[in-house]
Amino acid sequence: MTSGQLALLLKQKARQLGFTLAGIALPIHPAHLDVYLNWLNAGRQAGMAYLAEPRAVERRADPTQILPECRSILVLGTPYANPQSMQPEEDPLPRGRVAAYAWGADYHLVLPERLQALVAFLEEQVGHAIPNRWYTDTGPILERELAMRAGLGWIGKNTCLINPRLGSTFLLSEILLGLELPPDEPFRADHCGTCTRCIDACPTHCIRADRTLEAGRCISYLTIENKVEIPPELRPLMGEWIFGCDICQMTCPWNQRFASSQGDPAFDPRSGMPAPALAEELALSPQKFNQKFKNSPLQRAKRRGYLRNIATACGNSGKIELLTALEAAQNDPEPLVREAIRWAVGHIKGDW
Repeated sequence: MTSGQLALLLKQKARQLGFTLAGIALPIHPAHLDVYLNWLNAGRQAGMAYLAEPRAVERRADPTQILPECRSILVLGTPYANPQSMQPEEDPLPRGRVAAYAWGADYHLVLPERLQALVAFLEEQVGHAIPNRWYTDTGPILERELAMRAGLGWIGKNTCLINPRLGSTFLLSEILLGLELPPDEPFRADHCGTCTRCIDACPTHCIRADRTLEAGRCISYLTIENKVEIPPELRPLMGEWIFGCDICQMTCPWNQRFASSQGDPAFDPRSGMPAPALAEELALSPQKFNQKFKNSPLQRAKRRGYLRNIATACGNSGKIELLTALEAAQNDPEPLVREAIRWAVGHIKGDW
């Protein structure tokens, strides 16, 4: 079997496992590394200090720092539901909004098993063990550039990787392989053109002209990675988003026209998704939170961050009927939650 035939067989197996997109890139110096370093030097990573750690930067600059034997990198894409596919609940309850990738199971738990199965398949084909490392949003690599070099799409103005057939509603994974496979043709076209819908629609104005984000202003960062109080000046701009944000993807013409309404079944919406009732969520005890969001991406925010987000959404809703639930939760043991509740009550009452 030639290396080209092996690569084709590997991609076919990847599709069988649920990876709709598959391409191969070489472990060469990233062309966009300077953009990343300038972004770090400007402090636009906000509270994600781990991104600037010297060892992490070295690894992003050279994948062989992760796997010295690396000769090729398999880049994969797994779709999740188009955020516009789920219509709002038809009831009067004030509800929050959750980013579509988090409606179902946590991809950090779902995709590793498939990646391991893909490596096992490849080793079976060649008849020996292959040095490898795999990641799904967990490793120090510039995965969007790798995906572009593997032919999966281009980096859009909203900073997401966009595929002309699937839009941007998919999750990326990578397998570094100690095996030489022929690389795919890089995706060189930029199909964003003069469109600026994502930039214009972002309520916190976090999308920069160089296709990077001001993380400290991004709703996804503020509701997930941010572990402290949300800056008061940004809270009214967040609307009812309680975990992540899909605005820059929902406004993208490529998603409106091509993103599938159906994603991988593993990420199908759980009960209560994508729009949890705000009053009910405020009453979640630590035990109920862990039970409700077991194996869900929402665990990442932890209960204190999640209830901080819930309270902020309550305040932004302006619904008087939420005051009862807010006041019932005002003695929450978490200071972060109590502060957000005080803000929400004052916002609804018009005190500030």
